[in-house]
Amino acid sequence: MEKACNAIERAAQTIAQRSLAGPDSPVLLMVSGGSDSTALAYIASELSQRGDIGQVGVLHVNHSLRGEASDADAEFVTHLADMLGLPLYLYTVDVARIVDETGDNLEAVARRERYGAAFDALEKLCLYAGRPLSEGRIFTAHTRNDRVENFYMRSIVGTGPGGFRSMLYRNGAVARPLLDTERDQLREFISLRAMGGEAGGTAVCRDGEGALWREDATNAHTDQFRGYVRHKVIPPAQERNPRLLEVLCRTMNLIADEDDMLDGMAQDIVDECASWIGTEGDRPCGCVIAPAFGRRPVPLQRRALVIVLKRILGDDARIETRSVEEAIAAFEGGFPVSGFAGNIQGDLALSANKLGLRIEPMAAYRSRRKGQRGNTCE
Repeated sequence: MEKACNAIERAAQTIAQRSLAGPDSPVLLMVSGGSDSTALAYIASELSQRGDIGQVGVLHVNHSLRGEASDADAEFVTHLADMLGLPLYLYTVDVARIVDETGDNLEAVARRERYGAAFDALEKLCLYAGRPLSEGRIFTAHTRNDRVENFYMRSIVGTGPGGFRSMLYRNGAVARPLLDTERDQLREFISLRAMGGEAGGTAVCRDGEGALWREDATNAHTDQFRGYVRHKVIPPAQERNPRLLEVLCRTMNLIADEDDMLDGMAQDIVDECASWIGTEGDRPCGCVIAPAFGRRPVPLQRRALVIVLKRILGDDARIETRSVEEAIAAFEGGFPVSGFAGNIQGDLALSANKLGLRIEPMAAYRSRRKGQRGNTCE
């Protein structure tokens, strides 16, 4: 294993090589209080002090799911930010109440609320730093371990185009500077810092029981999918190859290079063949895909349709494989199938004729069928 004292330089190298942030970039850290995000706080604070990144701030979102343990997490992060002299943005969200009211998936609600808070806090941090929001970055503490876990999870349940690259180093304002670092390296980094043997200072934060970071007991539960993969799937694979995390992440980076090339080709198809319909906020309501789309290679059609559907539904939307295949079925022999109709993603209608494939909300489709002009996607 690499020496833990390389943790700061490894993160700096990832940031520079992947263009994750610059010397003037305000950086908001998503800090839960676990070992990975606690290490991220120490590392980012040091990188800011030496001028590699700009003003750093800390975000903690209390999901109110674990009672006193959640409150103790928030207290730990508050002390951590204060010790490092970093502005703190603390949000409390009753995730369980939202789930009860909406019926949505708990993890999806927690993620949505967490990133909603992150973008709100980033705007405040950029204002505090006197920099434009476009320069701001949100750093998460995802590691090689998280990336490999995602790879196996997707291997088990299946995935679509681009899925096996696992996590992106950067997706818009969100960046992951620790994707080339392993969790054990970060924990050793914190431990060495506590003993006075780590670059970047020796001050550490401890919780009420003296621990150097907060442990979420649910991470050990194998009845949850990620816990099952973390504790039951990966350890046997590491017995066969102790360098599994390094090797598999290198493989995913090769996959990512090819994905980027194919995504660029798919985007060219979208630019050529897709005409957007109406707007709702900053997203189009639907689109018409020209007949020429049907003469493109099917693998590129799949990627192009993912781009189209995410543009309509939002970047965080989960695009169903069935939806993509249904849209591809609207073309046969290189041409649209006149009279084709379908329903995808729960509320999007597909309809095809000689002019191409139309994707729109079901309400707009029904209005057109009745000869009415509605105000949705018209």
